[in-house]
Amino acid sequence: MPIYISMLRGINVGGHKRIKMDQLRKSLDALGFEQVKTYIQSGNVVFKTRRTSPAALSKKIEERIVKDFGFSASVISRTAEEMSKMIAENPFLKQRGIDPAKLHVMFLSELPAPTALKKLAEVTVAPDQRQCSAREIYFYLPNGVSKSVLWNSPVDRILAVVTTTRNWRTVNTLHRMCQECQ
Repeated sequence: MPIYISMLRGINVGGHKRIKMDQLRKSLDALGFEQVKTYIQSGNVVFKTRRTSPAALSKKIEERIVKDFGFSASVISRTAEEMSKMIAENPFLKQRGIDPAKLHVMFLSELPAPTALKKLAEVTVAPDQRQCSAREIYFYLPNGVSKSVLWNSPVDRILAVVTTTRNWRTVNTLHRMCQECQ
């Protein structure tokens, strides 16, 4: 059975859209998912289920969240293989002097329009850096998130697609969790 990662967007932030992780696990168990595990309170879930597209999985989970918790939350899903490939292809890891603690990955629901990617390039100000792939954008923020001009921009509105961002540590932890599920 394939392994998937689903990342919920905007839950448990500032007291809004609260979901306890044990309740989220029960909710996904009820969908027939197996070996459901969560990581930290921001809605990161690793599980096994029958082969399906990540987009269809995200939709199914979004519908379940509305049913079980009474509010909507966007979900972006990836296969374990996609996560592994995304980690291996991080372009910043090939550069010297990169601090992995300053790396972030923005997961995209779909490929943004070329004009949106151009606008993102325009709002990216040094020393911040970004590299786009098909459905992820890698960020290197050497001065941290809070001091990034980029992070004060409405990146998700610029891109006009659903996004959710995870730091490099979380990305690697989710990958390890997938390996432990096998």
